[in-house]
Amino acid sequence: MGFNCGIVGLPNVGKSTLFNALTATASAQAANYPFCTIEPNIGRVAVPDKRLDALVAIGKSQRKVPTSLEFVDIAGLVRGASKGEGLGNQFLANIREVDAIIHVLRCFEDDDITHVEGAIDPVRDAEIIETELMLADLESLEKRLPNIQKRAKNRDSEALTQIAVIEPLIAALKEGKPVRKATPKGQEEVVRKLQLLTSKPVLYVCNVDEESAAEGNAFSQKVQAHAEAEGAAVVVVSAAIEAEVSQLPQEDQKEFLAGLGLHDSGLDRVIAAGYRLLGLNTYFTVGPKEARAWTILTGTKAPQAAAVIHNDFERGFIACETIAFEDYIQYGGESGAREAGRLRVEGRDYLIQDGDILLFRFNV
Repeated sequence: MGFNCGIVGLPNVGKSTLFNALTATASAQAANYPFCTIEPNIGRVAVPDKRLDALVAIGKSQRKVPTSLEFVDIAGLVRGASKGEGLGNQFLANIREVDAIIHVLRCFEDDDITHVEGAIDPVRDAEIIETELMLADLESLEKRLPNIQKRAKNRDSEALTQIAVIEPLIAALKEGKPVRKATPKGQEEVVRKLQLLTSKPVLYVCNVDEESAAEGNAFSQKVQAHAEAEGAAVVVVSAAIEAEVSQLPQEDQKEFLAGLGLHDSGLDRVIAAGYRLLGLNTYFTVGPKEARAWTILTGTKAPQAAAVIHNDFERGFIACETIAFEDYIQYGGESGAREAGRLRVEGRDYLIQDGDILLFRFNV
């Protein structure tokens, strides 16, 4: 099961620098001119989870296998992208394919790095991108509508359902409201199939200067206020610092960050926020060979969670032995939790909880 976040923003805001740090590679070219990233760069990164370290220690596992998240570095959008300005059409198509959007905003002054809009204003930049995505969605829906209306006249049930969703969405987009704010209740699946750009959840990443990495600055505070009004999340990072950290040996990273007044890596916070943005949960399997984290959507039932490991597990699902993470830690592992009566046997209707340690019973 793969999940990905597309990294978007205007040119020269630090997208590719952030991506390079995220993936600890130099595969995304970071240069001081627009459109330096022509093809989207893709990197998979481990999702930091301290719980997995604790499970390895208690389970005496030989290796640790974290879950992962995919990041897609999408080249810089500009004003007019929805009409093909810059390389707009290609970039909009790339955004359409991701599950969530991480919107990098420039929150630092630097005379040596040009800004396509001429001045630093991250809220304006956010609105430019959002407007272009809304215009692209509006054009997409208006092109589809006539054909769907024809089918609806013939009482096509699918077309009738789509019209009941599409017409209000068009009205909302014309009023400047993104699809994620205008989706009719109960019609989320219909909207998902439309693959609209502004239906995707958004995380704002404020790229600040090194001095502002710990507390943020006036620019990032404006973004915070903007995000709160939208119900969106914000992470403050210094892409320059993260680029330095990613090149250090792991044992030196904490000391380097502490010297800057930072408790953890901004990248770890971006990854964790991206994970939450996608509505994901983690469950674990623990054994002598490995302790492994597995990714599922929140609300996944036990048989479908089993399928993440192997389809046969779902097909032959009988039950799953379940221990809550806190109980596993408190009672020193599986045998202790079993003796304390904290190991449960759950059936196919059980909704997996974040942090569950599971052992699936199945028969194929």
